[in-house]
Amino acid sequence: MITVRDVDVRVGARLLLSGISFHVSPGDRIGLVGRNGAGKTTLLNTLAGTVRPAAGTVVRTGDVGHLPQDSRAADQSVTVADRVLSARGLDRAVRALRRAEAAMADGTERSMNAYVRAEAEFQARGGYAAEAEAARVAAGLGLPTQVMDRPLAALSGGQRRRAELARILFAGHDTLLLDEPTNHLDADSTAWLRGFLTGHQGGLVMISHDTALLAATVNRVFHLDPARAALDLHNTGWDTYLARREADERRRERERANAERKAAALHAQADKMRARVATATAARNMARRADRMLAGLEPVRRTEKVARIRLPEPAPCGRVPLGAVSLTRSYGGRRVLRGVDLAVDRGSRLVVLGPNGAGKTTLLRILAGHDTPDSGRVVHGHGLRLGYFAQEHDTLDRCLTVRQQLTRVAPHLSDGEVRHVLGAFLFSGDDADKSVGVLSGGEKTRLALAGLVHSGANVLLLDEPTNNLDPASRAEVLAAVGTYPGAIVMVTHDQGAVEALRPDRVLLLPEAHEDLWSEEYRQLVSYA
Repeated sequence: MITVRDVDVRVGARLLLSGISFHVSPGDRIGLVGRNGAGKTTLLNTLAGTVRPAAGTVVRTGDVGHLPQDSRAADQSVTVADRVLSARGLDRAVRALRRAEAAMADGTERSMNAYVRAEAEFQARGGYAAEAEAARVAAGLGLPTQVMDRPLAALSGGQRRRAELARILFAGHDTLLLDEPTNHLDADSTAWLRGFLTGHQGGLVMISHDTALLAATVNRVFHLDPARAALDLHNTGWDTYLARREADERRRERERANAERKAAALHAQADKMRARVATATAARNMARRADRMLAGLEPVRRTEKVARIRLPEPAPCGRVPLGAVSLTRSYGGRRVLRGVDLAVDRGSRLVVLGPNGAGKTTLLRILAGHDTPDSGRVVHGHGLRLGYFAQEHDTLDRCLTVRQQLTRVAPHLSDGEVRHVLGAFLFSGDDADKSVGVLSGGEKTRLALAGLVHSGANVLLLDEPTNNLDPASRAEVLAAVGTYPGAIVMVTHDQGAVEALRPDRVLLLPEAHEDLWSEEYRQLVSYA
Protein backbone atom coordinates (compact mmCIF):
# COMPACT_ATOMS: atom_id res chain seq x y z
CA MET A 1 0.00 0.00 0.00
CA ILE A 2 2.26 2.85 1.27
CA THR A 3 5.69 2.35 2.83
CA VAL A 4 7.58 5.29 4.33
CA ARG A 5 11.29 4.85 5.13
CA ASP A 6 13.47 7.43 6.93
CA VAL A 7 11.56 10.37 5.47
CA ASP A 8 12.27 14.02 6.24
CA VAL A 9 9.50 16.51 5.48
CA ARG A 10 10.33 20.19 5.03
CA VAL A 11 8.53 23.39 4.10
CA GLY A 12 11.22 25.70 2.80
CA ALA A 13 14.04 25.66 5.33
CA ARG A 14 11.81 24.48 8.16
CA LEU A 15 12.10 20.82 9.17
CA LEU A 16 8.63 19.48 10.01
CA LEU A 17 9.39 15.78 10.41
CA SER A 18 12.69 13.92 10.66
CA GLY A 19 13.49 10.27 9.90
CA ILE A 20 9.93 8.93 10.07
CA SER A 21 9.09 5.38 9.00
CA PHE A 22 5.78 3.52 8.91
CA HIS A 23 3.60 1.32 6.71
CA VAL A 24 -0.04 1.70 5.71
CA SER A 25 -1.59 -1.73 5.16
CA PRO A 26 -5.08 -2.88 4.10
CA GLY A 27 -7.45 -2.39 7.03
CA ASP A 28 -5.36 0.40 8.61
CA ARG A 29 -7.55 3.42 9.32
CA ILE A 30 -5.14 6.07 10.52
CA GLY A 31 -6.08 9.38 12.08
CA LEU A 32 -3.35 11.98 11.43
CA VAL A 33 -3.59 14.57 14.21
CA GLY A 34 -1.69 17.55 15.58
CA ARG A 35 -2.09 21.29 15.95
CA ASN A 36 -2.61 23.57 12.95
CA GLY A 37 0.69 24.11 11.13
CA ALA A 38 2.32 20.97 12.53
CA GLY A 39 2.66 19.53 9.01
CA LYS A 40 -0.33 17.19 8.65
CA THR A 41 -1.36 18.41 5.20
CA THR A 42 2.25 18.48 3.99
CA LEU A 43 2.76 14.89 5.17
CA LEU A 44 -0.46 13.76 3.46
CA ASN A 45 0.65 15.48 0.24
CA THR A 46 3.98 13.68 0.56
CA LEU A 47 2.19 10.33 0.88
CA ALA A 48 0.13 11.21 -2.21
CA GLY A 49 3.21 12.12 -4.23
CA THR A 50 2.29 15.77 -4.83
CA VAL A 51 5.17 16.85 -2.55
CA ARG A 52 8.59 15.19 -2.61
CA PRO A 53 10.22 14.25 0.70
CA ALA A 54 13.42 16.10 1.60
CA ALA A 55 15.03 12.73 2.36
CA GLY A 56 14.02 9.08 2.44
CA THR A 57 11.55 7.18 0.28
CA VAL A 58 7.79 6.81 -0.07
CA VAL A 59 6.71 3.69 -1.98
CA ARG A 60 3.10 3.41 -3.15
CA THR A 61 1.61 0.13 -4.35
CA GLY A 62 -1.93 -0.15 -5.65
CA ASP A 63 -4.26 2.78 -6.38
CA VAL A 64 -4.11 5.79 -4.09
CA GLY A 65 -6.97 8.30 -3.93
CA HIS A 66 -6.19 11.73 -2.51
CA LEU A 67 -8.71 14.36 -1.39
CA PRO A 68 -6.68 17.54 -0.79
CA GLN A 69 -8.01 20.26 1.46
CA ASP A 70 -8.57 22.67 -1.43
CA SER A 71 -9.77 20.03 -3.90
CA ARG A 72 -11.48 21.26 -7.03
CA ALA A 73 -11.80 19.98 -10.60
CA ALA A 74 -9.73 21.82 -13.22
CA ASP A 75 -12.59 21.80 -15.75
CA GLN A 76 -15.63 23.47 -14.20
CA SER A 77 -17.75 22.90 -17.32
CA VAL A 78 -18.17 19.14 -16.77
CA THR A 79 -21.30 17.90 -15.05
CA VAL A 80 -21.33 16.45 -11.56
CA ALA A 81 -22.24 13.01 -12.96
CA ASP A 82 -19.35 13.06 -15.44
CA ARG A 83 -16.92 14.21 -12.75
CA VAL A 84 -17.88 11.38 -10.41
CA LEU A 85 -17.99 8.74 -13.18
CA SER A 86 -14.58 9.87 -14.49
CA ALA A 87 -12.97 8.16 -11.49
CA ARG A 88 -13.39 4.85 -13.38
CA GLY A 89 -13.31 6.23 -16.92
CA LEU A 90 -17.05 5.58 -17.09
CA ASP A 91 -17.85 9.13 -18.24
CA ARG A 92 -16.14 8.53 -21.60
CA ALA A 93 -17.81 5.12 -21.94
CA VAL A 94 -21.25 6.65 -21.29
CA ARG A 95 -20.72 9.41 -23.86
CA ALA A 96 -19.49 6.89 -26.44
CA LEU A 97 -22.53 4.70 -25.80
CA ARG A 98 -24.92 7.65 -26.20
CA ARG A 99 -23.27 8.63 -29.48
CA ALA A 100 -23.48 5.04 -30.73
CA GLU A 101 -27.17 4.86 -29.78
CA ALA A 102 -27.90 8.03 -31.76
CA ALA A 103 -25.91 6.81 -34.76
CA MET A 104 -27.90 3.55 -34.94
CA ALA A 105 -30.76 5.49 -36.48
CA ASP A 106 -29.17 5.02 -39.93
CA GLY A 107 -29.53 1.24 -39.55
CA THR A 108 -26.13 0.41 -41.09
CA GLU A 109 -24.05 -2.55 -40.05
CA ARG A 110 -21.18 -0.21 -39.24
CA SER A 111 -23.28 1.74 -36.72
CA MET A 112 -24.54 -1.51 -35.18
CA ASN A 113 -20.97 -2.75 -34.73
CA ALA A 114 -19.97 0.59 -33.21
CA TYR A 115 -22.83 0.27 -30.72
CA VAL A 116 -21.78 -3.27 -29.78
CA ARG A 117 -18.21 -2.09 -29.13
CA ALA A 118 -19.40 0.91 -27.10
CA GLU A 119 -21.73 -1.22 -24.99
CA ALA A 120 -18.96 -3.76 -24.37
CA GLU A 121 -16.64 -0.98 -23.15
CA PHE A 122 -19.43 0.43 -20.97
CA GLN A 123 -20.12 -2.96 -19.38
CA ALA A 124 -16.39 -3.62 -18.92
CA ARG A 125 -16.16 -0.50 -16.76
CA GLY A 126 -19.09 -1.56 -14.60
CA GLY A 127 -22.10 -0.64 -16.71
CA TYR A 128 -25.42 0.33 -15.21
CA ALA A 129 -24.51 -1.15 -11.82
CA ALA A 130 -21.55 1.23 -11.57
CA GLU A 131 -23.73 4.17 -12.60
CA ALA A 132 -26.17 3.26 -9.82
CA GLU A 133 -23.29 2.94 -7.34
CA ALA A 134 -22.01 6.41 -8.28
CA ALA A 135 -25.49 7.83 -7.74
CA ARG A 136 -25.69 6.15 -4.31
CA VAL A 137 -22.33 7.61 -3.24
CA ALA A 138 -23.32 11.08 -4.46
CA ALA A 139 -26.69 10.88 -2.70
CA GLY A 140 -25.02 9.70 0.50
CA LEU A 141 -22.86 12.82 0.44
CA GLY A 142 -25.84 15.09 -0.09
CA LEU A 143 -25.81 15.54 -3.87
CA PRO A 144 -29.42 14.94 -4.99
CA THR A 145 -30.40 13.61 -8.41
CA GLN A 146 -31.33 17.04 -9.77
CA VAL A 147 -27.75 18.27 -9.20
CA MET A 148 -26.03 15.49 -11.14
CA ASP A 149 -26.58 17.01 -14.61
CA ARG A 150 -25.43 20.50 -13.60
CA PRO A 151 -21.94 21.78 -14.47
CA LEU A 152 -19.57 22.13 -11.54
CA ALA A 153 -19.41 25.88 -12.16
CA ALA A 154 -23.10 26.15 -11.23
CA LEU A 155 -22.58 24.57 -7.80
CA SER A 156 -21.75 26.10 -4.45
CA GLY A 157 -18.28 25.59 -2.99
CA GLY A 158 -19.68 23.00 -0.59
CA GLN A 159 -21.34 21.05 -3.40
CA ARG A 160 -18.13 21.03 -5.48
CA ARG A 161 -16.26 19.70 -2.46
CA ARG A 162 -18.86 16.94 -2.09
CA ALA A 163 -18.54 16.07 -5.80
CA GLU A 164 -14.76 15.64 -5.43
CA LEU A 165 -15.21 13.47 -2.35
CA ALA A 166 -17.82 11.37 -4.17
CA ARG A 167 -15.39 10.90 -7.06
CA ILE A 168 -12.62 9.70 -4.73
CA LEU A 169 -14.90 7.28 -2.86
CA PHE A 170 -16.51 5.91 -6.06
CA ALA A 171 -13.11 5.19 -7.62
CA GLY A 172 -12.53 2.14 -5.39
CA HIS A 173 -8.92 3.04 -4.54
CA ASP A 174 -6.82 0.67 -2.47
CA THR A 175 -5.71 3.51 -0.18
CA LEU A 176 -7.57 6.71 0.67
CA LEU A 177 -5.80 9.92 1.76
CA LEU A 178 -8.47 12.35 3.00
CA ASP A 179 -7.81 15.88 4.25
CA GLU A 180 -10.74 17.20 6.31
CA PRO A 181 -13.39 15.17 4.43
CA THR A 182 -16.30 16.44 6.56
CA ASN A 183 -15.81 20.09 5.55
CA HIS A 184 -19.14 21.26 4.05
CA LEU A 185 -20.95 18.06 5.02
CA ASP A 186 -24.18 18.20 7.00
CA ALA A 187 -25.04 15.75 9.78
CA ASP A 188 -26.67 13.15 7.51
CA SER A 189 -23.77 13.18 5.03
CA THR A 190 -21.22 12.94 7.84
CA ALA A 191 -23.06 9.92 9.24
CA TRP A 192 -23.07 8.29 5.78
CA LEU A 193 -19.32 8.96 5.37
CA ARG A 194 -18.66 7.48 8.79
CA GLY A 195 -20.34 4.24 7.73
CA PHE A 196 -18.49 4.17 4.41
CA LEU A 197 -15.06 4.62 6.01
CA THR A 198 -15.75 2.07 8.72
CA GLY A 199 -16.47 -0.50 6.01
CA HIS A 200 -13.52 0.44 3.80
CA GLN A 201 -11.30 -2.63 3.37
CA GLY A 202 -8.20 -0.82 2.08
CA GLY A 203 -5.89 1.62 3.80
CA LEU A 204 -6.97 5.03 5.06
CA VAL A 205 -5.02 8.04 6.29
CA MET A 206 -7.29 10.88 7.36
CA ILE A 207 -6.82 14.39 8.73
CA SER A 208 -9.87 15.55 10.63
CA HIS A 209 -10.77 17.79 13.54
CA ASP A 210 -14.10 15.96 13.82
CA THR A 211 -13.42 13.93 16.95
CA ALA A 212 -16.67 11.97 16.59
CA LEU A 213 -15.55 10.81 13.13
CA LEU A 214 -12.12 9.84 14.46
CA ALA A 215 -13.65 7.92 17.37
CA ALA A 216 -15.96 5.98 15.05
CA THR A 217 -13.50 5.09 12.29
CA VAL A 218 -9.78 5.04 13.10
CA ASN A 219 -7.85 2.11 14.56
CA ARG A 220 -4.43 3.83 14.60
CA VAL A 221 -3.45 7.38 15.54
CA PHE A 222 -0.37 9.23 14.26
CA HIS A 223 0.38 12.39 16.25
CA LEU A 224 2.69 15.05 14.80
CA ASP A 225 4.89 16.73 17.40
CA PRO A 226 6.42 19.84 15.80
CA ALA A 227 8.63 20.54 18.83
CA ARG A 228 10.54 17.28 18.20
CA ALA A 229 9.93 17.09 14.41
CA ALA A 230 8.60 13.63 15.23
CA LEU A 231 5.64 11.40 14.41
CA ASP A 232 4.32 9.39 17.36
CA LEU A 233 2.64 6.15 16.24
CA HIS A 234 -0.19 4.70 18.35
CA ASN A 235 -1.72 1.39 17.30
CA THR A 236 -5.01 2.04 19.05
CA GLY A 237 -8.38 3.59 18.35
CA TRP A 238 -9.11 7.23 19.12
CA ASP A 239 -10.68 6.85 22.55
CA THR A 240 -7.92 4.51 23.75
CA TYR A 241 -5.28 6.89 22.36
CA LEU A 242 -6.75 9.81 24.31
CA ALA A 243 -7.01 7.77 27.50
CA ARG A 244 -3.42 6.48 27.21
CA ARG A 245 -2.09 9.92 26.36
CA GLU A 246 -3.71 11.42 29.44
CA ALA A 247 -2.52 8.51 31.60
CA ASP A 248 1.04 8.80 30.27
CA GLU A 249 1.05 12.52 30.96
CA ARG A 250 -0.16 12.00 34.53
CA ARG A 251 2.51 9.30 35.03
CA ARG A 252 5.26 11.58 33.71
CA GLU A 253 4.10 14.41 35.97
CA ARG A 254 4.13 12.10 39.02
CA GLU A 255 7.57 10.73 38.16
CA ARG A 256 8.97 14.23 37.64
CA ALA A 257 7.47 15.49 40.91
CA ASN A 258 8.96 12.52 42.84
CA ALA A 259 12.34 12.88 41.14
CA GLU A 260 12.45 16.62 41.74
CA ARG A 261 11.63 16.07 45.41
CA LYS A 262 14.38 13.43 45.79
CA ALA A 263 16.87 15.51 43.80
CA ALA A 264 16.16 18.54 45.96
CA ALA A 265 16.80 16.47 49.10
CA LEU A 266 20.07 15.14 47.66
CA HIS A 267 21.23 18.64 46.67
CA ALA A 268 20.34 19.95 50.13
CA GLN A 269 22.34 17.14 51.76
CA ALA A 270 25.23 17.70 49.36
CA ASP A 271 25.31 21.41 50.23
CA LYS A 272 25.69 20.54 53.91
CA MET A 273 28.51 18.04 53.20
CA ARG A 274 30.57 20.31 50.89
CA ALA A 275 31.88 22.37 53.79
CA ARG A 276 33.79 19.42 55.27
CA VAL A 277 36.86 18.16 53.43
CA ALA A 278 36.16 14.56 54.42
CA THR A 279 32.75 14.56 52.77
CA ALA A 280 33.34 16.94 49.82
CA THR A 281 33.84 14.11 47.31
CA ALA A 282 30.70 12.34 48.49
CA ALA A 283 28.83 15.64 48.19
CA ARG A 284 29.89 16.05 44.56
CA ASN A 285 28.83 12.47 43.78
CA MET A 286 25.51 13.06 45.49
CA ALA A 287 24.89 16.21 43.39
CA ARG A 288 25.76 14.35 40.18
CA ARG A 289 23.35 11.57 41.14
CA ALA A 290 20.57 14.13 41.62
CA ASP A 291 21.32 15.69 38.21
CA ARG A 292 21.29 12.26 36.50
CA MET A 293 17.99 11.49 38.18
CA LEU A 294 16.41 14.56 36.56
CA ALA A 295 18.14 14.11 33.19
CA GLY A 296 16.78 10.58 32.83
CA LEU A 297 13.15 11.61 33.08
CA GLU A 298 10.81 11.51 30.09
CA PRO A 299 9.97 15.07 29.04
CA VAL A 300 6.59 16.36 30.12
CA ARG A 301 4.53 17.25 27.05
CA ARG A 302 4.69 20.97 26.57
CA THR A 303 1.44 22.88 26.23
CA GLU A 304 1.06 23.74 22.57
CA LYS A 305 0.84 27.38 21.63
CA VAL A 306 -2.58 28.73 20.75
CA ALA A 307 -3.23 31.70 18.50
CA ARG A 308 -4.45 34.72 20.45
CA ILE A 309 -7.29 35.44 18.07
CA ARG A 310 -9.15 38.70 18.36
CA LEU A 311 -11.48 40.58 16.06
CA PRO A 312 -11.25 44.29 15.14
CA GLU A 313 -12.43 47.19 17.23
CA PRO A 314 -15.37 48.40 15.10
CA ALA A 315 -15.27 51.93 13.74
CA PRO A 316 -18.31 54.15 14.44
CA CYS A 317 -21.15 53.75 11.96
CA GLY A 318 -24.80 54.57 11.37
CA ARG A 319 -27.79 52.63 12.69
CA VAL A 320 -28.01 50.42 9.58
CA PRO A 321 -24.49 50.10 8.11
CA LEU A 322 -25.36 47.38 5.56
CA GLY A 323 -28.48 46.43 3.65
CA ALA A 324 -29.69 44.59 0.55
CA VAL A 325 -32.74 45.13 -1.64
CA SER A 326 -34.28 42.36 -3.80
CA LEU A 327 -31.00 40.52 -4.53
CA THR A 328 -31.26 37.79 -7.18
CA ARG A 329 -28.51 35.62 -8.65
CA SER A 330 -28.53 32.70 -11.08
CA TYR A 331 -25.85 30.19 -12.08
CA GLY A 332 -26.15 28.01 -15.17
CA GLY A 333 -29.77 29.01 -15.65
CA ARG A 334 -30.70 28.07 -12.05
CA ARG A 335 -31.94 30.76 -9.68
CA VAL A 336 -29.83 30.71 -6.51
CA LEU A 337 -30.92 33.86 -4.70
CA ARG A 338 -34.56 34.87 -4.94
CA GLY A 339 -35.28 38.44 -3.91
CA VAL A 340 -33.25 38.71 -0.70
CA ASP A 341 -34.03 41.78 1.39
CA LEU A 342 -31.77 42.46 4.33
CA ALA A 343 -31.03 45.16 6.91
CA VAL A 344 -27.98 44.61 9.10
CA ASP A 345 -28.33 46.90 12.12
CA ARG A 346 -25.34 48.18 14.08
CA GLY A 347 -24.19 45.43 16.45
CA SER A 348 -26.76 42.90 15.20
CA ARG A 349 -26.02 39.18 14.83
CA LEU A 350 -27.53 37.28 11.91
CA VAL A 351 -27.03 33.60 11.03
CA VAL A 352 -27.76 32.43 7.47
CA LEU A 353 -29.10 28.87 7.21
CA GLY A 354 -30.03 26.66 4.28
CA PRO A 355 -28.97 23.47 2.48
CA ASN A 356 -25.81 23.32 0.38
CA GLY A 357 -26.46 25.12 -2.90
CA ALA A 358 -29.08 27.43 -1.37
CA GLY A 359 -26.89 30.49 -2.02
CA LYS A 360 -25.39 31.21 1.41
CA THR A 361 -21.84 31.79 0.17
CA THR A 362 -23.15 33.62 -2.91
CA LEU A 363 -25.03 36.04 -0.65
CA LEU A 364 -21.94 36.82 1.42
CA ARG A 365 -19.82 37.28 -1.71
CA ILE A 366 -22.36 39.77 -3.09
CA LEU A 367 -22.56 41.64 0.23
CA ALA A 368 -18.74 41.78 0.29
CA GLY A 369 -18.56 43.10 -3.25
CA HIS A 370 -16.78 40.02 -4.61
CA ASP A 371 -19.74 39.10 -6.83
CA THR A 372 -22.54 41.06 -8.50
CA PRO A 373 -26.27 40.30 -8.36
CA ASP A 374 -28.37 39.80 -11.48
CA SER A 375 -30.82 42.30 -10.02
CA GLY A 376 -31.27 44.22 -6.79
CA ARG A 377 -28.61 46.18 -4.95
CA VAL A 378 -26.41 46.26 -1.87
CA VAL A 379 -26.82 49.38 0.29
CA HIS A 380 -23.86 50.79 2.20
CA GLY A 381 -24.86 52.84 5.21
CA HIS A 382 -22.99 55.67 6.91
CA GLY A 383 -19.50 54.69 8.10
CA LEU A 384 -19.65 51.08 6.86
CA ARG A 385 -16.40 49.13 7.10
CA LEU A 386 -16.72 45.55 5.90
CA GLY A 387 -14.60 42.61 6.98
CA TYR A 388 -15.02 39.46 4.90
CA PHE A 389 -13.82 35.94 5.80
CA ALA A 390 -14.20 33.73 2.71
CA GLN A 391 -14.91 30.01 3.04
CA GLU A 392 -12.55 29.13 0.18
CA HIS A 393 -9.90 31.66 1.32
CA ASP A 394 -10.09 33.33 -2.09
CA THR A 395 -9.27 36.68 -0.47
CA LEU A 396 -5.71 35.36 0.04
CA ASP A 397 -3.10 35.65 -2.72
CA ARG A 398 -1.29 32.31 -3.07
CA CYS A 399 1.69 34.04 -4.70
CA LEU A 400 2.47 36.25 -1.69
CA THR A 401 4.27 35.39 1.52
CA VAL A 402 2.38 35.44 4.81
CA ARG A 403 3.98 38.78 5.73
CA GLN A 404 3.25 40.30 2.31
CA GLN A 405 -0.38 39.19 2.51
CA LEU A 406 -0.95 40.93 5.84
CA THR A 407 0.93 44.02 4.64
CA ARG A 408 -1.34 44.19 1.59
CA VAL A 409 -4.58 44.13 3.61
CA ALA A 410 -3.20 46.35 6.41
CA PRO A 411 -0.80 48.79 4.67
CA HIS A 412 -0.91 51.22 7.59
CA LEU A 413 0.96 48.79 9.86
CA SER A 414 4.72 49.08 10.30
CA ASP A 415 6.89 46.02 9.68
CA GLY A 416 7.26 45.54 13.43
CA GLU A 417 3.49 45.73 13.94
CA VAL A 418 2.95 43.23 11.10
CA ARG A 419 5.33 40.77 12.75
CA HIS A 420 3.65 41.32 16.12
CA VAL A 421 0.20 40.52 14.68
CA LEU A 422 1.54 37.47 12.85
CA GLY A 423 3.26 36.23 16.01
CA ALA A 424 -0.04 36.43 17.88
CA PHE A 425 -1.55 34.22 15.16
CA LEU A 426 1.38 31.73 15.45
CA PHE A 427 3.31 32.89 12.38
CA SER A 428 6.66 33.54 14.03
CA GLY A 429 10.20 33.57 12.67
CA ASP A 430 10.56 31.96 9.24
CA ASP A 431 6.82 31.18 9.12
CA ALA A 432 6.21 34.82 8.19
CA ASP A 433 8.09 34.25 4.92
CA LYS A 434 6.23 31.09 3.92
CA SER A 435 4.22 31.22 0.72
CA VAL A 436 0.47 31.49 1.24
CA GLY A 437 0.10 28.72 -1.36
CA VAL A 438 1.74 26.10 0.90
CA LEU A 439 -0.30 26.89 4.03
CA SER A 440 -2.65 24.33 5.50
CA GLY A 441 -6.35 25.11 5.75
CA GLY A 442 -6.02 25.97 9.43
CA GLU A 443 -3.07 28.29 8.75
CA LYS A 444 -5.02 30.04 5.97
CA THR A 445 -7.90 30.51 8.40
CA ARG A 446 -5.58 32.10 10.96
CA LEU A 447 -4.00 34.37 8.33
CA ALA A 448 -7.39 35.50 7.02
CA LEU A 449 -8.50 36.33 10.56
CA ALA A 450 -5.23 38.17 11.21
CA GLY A 451 -6.07 40.41 8.28
CA LEU A 452 -9.25 41.53 10.03
CA VAL A 453 -7.62 42.58 13.30
CA HIS A 454 -6.68 46.15 12.32
CA SER A 455 -9.36 46.64 9.67
CA GLY A 456 -11.73 48.62 11.91
CA ALA A 457 -14.55 46.55 10.38
CA ASN A 458 -17.94 47.21 11.97
CA VAL A 459 -19.72 44.50 9.94
CA LEU A 460 -18.12 41.06 9.65
CA LEU A 461 -19.20 38.57 6.98
CA LEU A 462 -18.00 35.17 8.22
CA ASP A 463 -18.34 32.12 5.97
CA GLU A 464 -17.57 28.92 7.94
CA PRO A 465 -14.90 30.57 10.14
CA THR A 466 -14.20 27.41 12.19
CA ASN A 467 -13.41 25.09 9.26
CA ASN A 468 -9.98 23.37 9.47
CA LEU A 469 -9.20 24.62 12.98
CA ASP A 470 -7.83 22.46 15.77
CA PRO A 471 -9.95 22.48 18.96
CA ALA A 472 -7.83 25.09 20.76
CA SER A 473 -7.82 27.52 17.82
CA ARG A 474 -11.55 26.94 17.28
CA ALA A 475 -12.20 27.85 20.91
CA GLU A 476 -10.22 31.08 20.43
CA VAL A 477 -12.27 32.01 17.35
CA LEU A 478 -15.54 31.32 19.13
CA ALA A 479 -14.48 33.41 22.13
CA ALA A 480 -13.58 36.28 19.77
CA VAL A 481 -16.94 36.00 18.01
CA GLY A 482 -18.74 36.00 21.33
CA THR A 483 -17.13 39.27 22.50
CA TYR A 484 -17.08 41.21 19.20
CA PRO A 485 -19.31 44.31 19.60
CA GLY A 486 -19.90 44.97 15.88
CA ALA A 487 -22.43 43.35 13.55
CA ILE A 488 -21.88 39.80 12.26
CA VAL A 489 -23.49 37.91 9.38
CA MET A 490 -22.41 34.28 9.66
CA VAL A 491 -22.75 31.12 7.58
CA THR A 492 -21.87 27.98 9.52
CA HIS A 493 -22.58 24.27 10.05
CA ASP A 494 -20.99 24.50 13.51
CA GLN A 495 -23.40 24.39 16.45
CA GLY A 496 -20.72 25.85 18.71
CA ALA A 497 -20.28 28.83 16.38
CA VAL A 498 -23.99 29.60 16.60
CA GLU A 499 -23.87 29.35 20.39
CA ALA A 500 -20.95 31.82 20.45
CA LEU A 501 -22.70 34.15 17.99
CA ARG A 502 -25.93 34.31 20.03
CA PRO A 503 -27.91 35.38 16.93
CA ASP A 504 -30.84 37.73 17.22
CA ARG A 505 -32.08 36.96 13.68
CA VAL A 506 -31.98 34.15 11.12
CA LEU A 507 -32.18 34.27 7.32
CA LEU A 508 -33.43 31.06 5.72
CA LEU A 509 -32.36 30.33 2.16
CA PRO A 510 -33.41 29.66 -0.55
CA GLU A 511 -36.79 31.01 0.65
CA ALA A 512 -35.18 34.36 1.64
CA HIS A 513 -37.31 34.28 4.79
CA GLU A 514 -36.02 36.39 7.70
CA ASP A 515 -37.18 35.77 11.25
CA LEU A 516 -36.24 36.46 14.84
CA TRP A 517 -33.92 33.77 16.18
CA SER A 518 -35.56 30.96 18.07
CA GLU A 519 -34.13 27.81 19.60
CA GLU A 520 -36.37 25.92 17.16
CA TYR A 521 -33.94 26.90 14.41
CA ARG A 522 -30.95 25.35 16.21
CA GLN A 523 -31.69 21.88 14.84
CA LEU A 524 -31.27 23.27 11.31
CA VAL A 525 -27.67 24.37 11.87
CA SER A 526 -25.89 21.04 11.33
CA TYR A 527 -28.12 20.35 8.31
CA ALA A 528 -27.61 23.80 6.77
